[in-house]
Amino acid sequence: MKRVQAFMRQHPWSWSFLAAFTTWAVTAAYISGTGGLALASTALSFSTFFVMVGIGQMFVITLGPGNVDLSIPSTITLSAVVSMMVMDGSNTLIVLGVLAAVGVGLLVGLFNYSLIRVLSIPPIIATMSSSFLVQSSAIALGRGVKIKPPLALEWISTAKILGVPILALLVIAFAIGMAVVLNRTIYGRSVTAFGQNTRAAKLAGVPIERIRYLTYTLSAVLAAVCGVFLAGFSGGSSLNMGEEYLLASIAVVVIGGSSIAGGNSNVPGIFGSALFLFLLVAMLNTFGAAAGLRLILTGLIIVGVVTFAGGRKESR
Repeated sequence: MKRVQAFMRQHPWSWSFLAAFTTWAVTAAYISGTGGLALASTALSFSTFFVMVGIGQMFVITLGPGNVDLSIPSTITLSAVVSMMVMDGSNTLIVLGVLAAVGVGLLVGLFNYSLIRVLSIPPIIATMSSSFLVQSSAIALGRGVKIKPPLALEWISTAKILGVPILALLVIAFAIGMAVVLNRTIYGRSVTAFGQNTRAAKLAGVPIERIRYLTYTLSAVLAAVCGVFLAGFSGGSSLNMGEEYLLASIAVVVIGGSSIAGGNSNVPGIFGSALFLFLLVAMLNTFGAAAGLRLILTGLIIVGVVTFAGGRKESR
């Protein structure tokens, strides 16, 4: 037991997995039968998209106070619209559609950085402002027309192997790679140094503005890729498909054990907190909680998890 406690103190991300497992166990016990396995599979499917955008948001938040990307929902929507228009339901155009979505992410990232650097607008205001422009572009292009995704994209977004979503396996592999980037590469260490003390990082030779540009671009590109797969998962693009990823992309970072003040982040906790968020809503729905009560309980439980995990972390 002492070893477990020591491990959890040293790895704050473990609290998100404990919360996710506890929530799943309570729900599975209530529904009994094979419903627990089905719930776990569904949780993996939906949490995958939170992980995609959460990793990008985590890198942005790691830059320090005031750094947050509020353009993620609109980027998801615009990239989904553009990619579906380019693919036009054809399997042979999937690669071109994905490249078009990545291009959207690159442009949004550049635009966000330009507002922050050239016009000296605070990041939270800059990304919020750009989100209106990006969403307007999506509305102008989409015009309410929902284009079905290619069958191959729909398959990879929804197919499962032994109950485990293929897309979840791909995202797990990607998350492992991003953990290596954060902890073992010059870029990742520069992001952490940026968030811990920007002035000291600059004096140490860290290219501050290059790191900021790359980070906001990374967040936008991951949101764009998420938009493509989300369109494949949901049967096409829609103008409100990115709405729930605004606060969720921030919540998975904080619940996962990363510091909202920047300079101290981790990738594993994003997966645990993404699972926890979905399972929490599923549990409250299963228990028949009313919509208003669900929101209240969700907020209270999240605050409790963050406070408890944060308190344990500070006691190290």
